[in-house]
Amino acid sequence: MKKKIIGRLDKANFPELNLKDISIKIDTGAYTSSIHCENIEEKGDGLHCIFLDQEHPEYDHKAFVFKTYNKIRVKSSNGIAQSRYEIKSSIEIFGKVYKISLSLSNRKEMKHPVLLGRKFLNKKFIVDPELQNLSHNTHHHEH
Repeated sequence: MKKKIIGRLDKANFPELNLKDISIKIDTGAYTSSIHCENIEEKGDGLHCIFLDQEHPEYDHKAFVFKTYNKIRVKSSNGIAQSRYEIKSSIEIFGKVYKISLSLSNRKEMKHPVLLGRKFLNKKFIVDPELQNLSHNTHHHEH
């Protein structure tokens, strides 16, 4: 499979989560990909959380319940391991849908609600940090 070039920022859809045109930041320093949520809580019927994206008022404080999820250990850049929840989902980018694992993280200074890490990028994408919105600019008029 030929690798596609992806810039450092883009927008993607998350079909299973009913989220469209979400700002993503490509982070080759991170292994796992993450999505930013608040109030992450395990309850009887699943994992509850609230998705945050201030740029899109219709998604700001959108509530989710995930029936299936895992707990994973994530090492942050300063080497401290934290326990996080991870969900399996899908991402639509460059006109294709890929499977993706997303850890749920609560970052206050969230400029981009989704970070894509190496585990997702490997074998699929080459990152060109000079560019941005390659997928968004080429594919978002097709729908």
